[in-house]
Amino acid sequence: MEFFSQTYVALRGPTGAPQTPGDTIGRLSDRLSPATLLADRRAAVLALKGLSRDCKQDVGDRALPGLLDALINDAEVDADIGKAVLETLNILCDTEDSPAGGKELGFKHSDYVLVNEKTVHTLFSLLGDTNFYTRFATLQYLSTLLQNRRQAVQGYFLTASAGPRSVIAVLEDKREIIRNEAITMVQTLILQSPDIQKVLAFEGAFEKLFNTVTQEGGVDGGVVAQGALTCVDGLLRFNNSNQSYFRETALPPVLSSLLLFPTSIHIQEPAPQEFALQFWDEQKRVNASLVVGIMGMLISSKGNSSQEASPFTRCLVEIALASNAPTSLKTQALRLLPANINFPLSEINLTPYMPVPETNGEEWDRLEPASALDVLVELTLHGEYNGLDGGKPSKEGLELRTAAAAVFENFVRKEDIRHAIIQATLPPEGGDLSQTPPVTPLMHALAAPPNTSTSLDPAAVASTHLATLLFSHLLRSSSRAKAAARLIMPPSIHAPEPDTGSFFVPADGGPPLVITPEEPEDDEPPQSLLQVLSENLSLALLSRSRANTSDREAREWDRLVAGYLCLLAQWLWEDPKSVRDFLDAGGLGVLVEPINQTSEMDTIVPGLCTFLLGICYEFNREPGEITRATIYPILNRLGVDTLIGQIGRFREDERFKAVGPDSIVLPYPTPSNQLALKKENSDEAEIWFDWAFVDFWKSNYYAIQRGFSTEPDQLSSTSGQNAEAAMLIASLRDVIRKQSEEIETLQKQLKEAKSSSEEISALQSQVSSLSSDLHSSEEKCKEVEKEQEDLLVLLDEVTSKRKKDKARLKDAGLEVSEDEADEDEDDEDEDE
Repeated sequence: MEFFSQTYVALRGPTGAPQTPGDTIGRLSDRLSPATLLADRRAAVLALKGLSRDCKQDVGDRALPGLLDALINDAEVDADIGKAVLETLNILCDTEDSPAGGKELGFKHSDYVLVNEKTVHTLFSLLGDTNFYTRFATLQYLSTLLQNRRQAVQGYFLTASAGPRSVIAVLEDKREIIRNEAITMVQTLILQSPDIQKVLAFEGAFEKLFNTVTQEGGVDGGVVAQGALTCVDGLLRFNNSNQSYFRETALPPVLSSLLLFPTSIHIQEPAPQEFALQFWDEQKRVNASLVVGIMGMLISSKGNSSQEASPFTRCLVEIALASNAPTSLKTQALRLLPANINFPLSEINLTPYMPVPETNGEEWDRLEPASALDVLVELTLHGEYNGLDGGKPSKEGLELRTAAAAVFENFVRKEDIRHAIIQATLPPEGGDLSQTPPVTPLMHALAAPPNTSTSLDPAAVASTHLATLLFSHLLRSSSRAKAAARLIMPPSIHAPEPDTGSFFVPADGGPPLVITPEEPEDDEPPQSLLQVLSENLSLALLSRSRANTSDREAREWDRLVAGYLCLLAQWLWEDPKSVRDFLDAGGLGVLVEPINQTSEMDTIVPGLCTFLLGICYEFNREPGEITRATIYPILNRLGVDTLIGQIGRFREDERFKAVGPDSIVLPYPTPSNQLALKKENSDEAEIWFDWAFVDFWKSNYYAIQRGFSTEPDQLSSTSGQNAEAAMLIASLRDVIRKQSEEIETLQKQLKEAKSSSEEISALQSQVSSLSSDLHSSEEKCKEVEKEQEDLLVLLDEVTSKRKKDKARLKDAGLEVSEDEADEDEDDEDEDE
């Protein structure tokens, strides 16, 4: 009581006159002097703590230097004064939930505290104190300073001798509240600081954090496990040094085990059911998402080998294609697969599962095993669980399907894989061409005609549209794949009967549509896929123009037409034979009609039709009924300015401009002129283009624009050589490829025929002969290319000289025949 009485008298003043808050704070600040007793300083700090919330500015202006002195000199000696001064400083520097002007004061006080390194070094030293209140208050104050002035604190941490050791100590504190606060502080401390990330990693931060995750129950843990995994992610992301160090530890397999996936599993061994079927809540999804993110980071980093990445890649594939994980987690897993994926998707058998109806996801049916590639294609075409919710075009569902399409695009970048997939749709070599080829789900969705008898099914539109995206990935920039695709003869495919009872069809099993092979009438040969696509495009355009079509259904038809047109544009590009097949199938009339009948609200379909028409004109180099000379008058009748205007309007459409490398799913309706459309649900979305087509279009539209003004007999502006040279070089390349295959075959025979020396000698001579032929063919190819270039140069020189001579003859008044140029052009046409 005597102590409190003396303190009260000291604060009241000798005369008992009323004191203002400023006077009281001034007197308390004076008592923080090291010359006073420790008990007096403690009492002054406690009093200032009570005043700091209401008089934040006055306490900061008058008492902050004394409080810092008490922190440096007394906190380690007396736990009570240490706790009080830390809490007071935390109040003064706090910028959250502050009244007007409080945020600026918090930054001001933080700047004063951080004017030198002494205070921060003291704080990290105090972290080593095992007293609960001191350690907890220090963590809270460090978190506040890091939030206000992170870079300054990080700089001082790197020079603090006790910093790394004390941070690791609090991470392994047995008291949960200390450990949890430490995790929160470390998340900010390591942010955008590779040096601190390295220091803590080599001090053992990974082991401490994973211990915490394990103690909390792995991904089934709560926010504490989330915080620890966030710290692990922060230590690894954008830090190659830590990633290399992490791989050298025993921790990478722990990531798979957290998701209940076996750390070592054979490529032909199925994933366990306890991994595929789990109970999920939102917190578990967040924690699992962090683990999946770390896996994806390690897979894509430069220092990673394919052998080390294989378990993680298998885990991500299983999560996305054969588990009951949340849709967003599946999408994340697919997006994290590397762009240069060399994982054998076609060799791995997955076991998909299907939820039993009306069981709220508690019961699941195991389906027949299927290859990962087939399941990936099924997921893209029909959606999750084979289109269980395919009729609802939600943003989350479309994100998953487009992510699967992106993985397919990356997987088929190799020419051999593309060709093998297309080859699987062709009849066996040496067989009857009229024989019904095997029909894959991709071919079903691609070749199925649109349903024009009833209202359009959005699920069918999405399936066909995504099929066009997948098939365009197989054909893009590959003349070999395009040549094989021209040979595809899909059987007659009809829309499914209602209520067929088929709930799910495995990816490698029967198709979801009814196939009715019919005998061709009047001995007509079967149609090629290109002809089928042309007919489907014509049907879709015809149905699109019906008067009784609603705005929503018209938009669905537009999306379907856009899918066909995008695929055809990429197929016909730089492929004169495909252009000839398309024109022979009546493609010219199909394209001209939409361009001729347009409205101000219609930009996508006319723009794409114009672009495809330009491609047909540009690459129409094969002999046939419809030539460039046939198309040129049509271009003039439509008007070159009109055609260029259509392309310009298409380029400015929001549905085209909004597409990016990572964002092809757009909210419905995408901002456009069709303002009358309304969403049926808040999460509705749509797809118009993928980034591959947008990039292709932007790279080539200007060349097509210029081509509209090119005379029919002029050389193609996009091709660097004439058709004859291209055909000759392609032919020689085929010869070289065939000879290379023969050499490989003979070399295999040479190895198998070791018992007969005569056969070995003969085979060696054959190999030598073929090698010389190959070399001479290569030399011939080079000579032909050089001759073609020389001939073109010579032709240009002769033409120029002829024009000059003709001009001189005219100037000299001599008679010059006006038909010579025409005769020369006719001669050139005959030579071609």
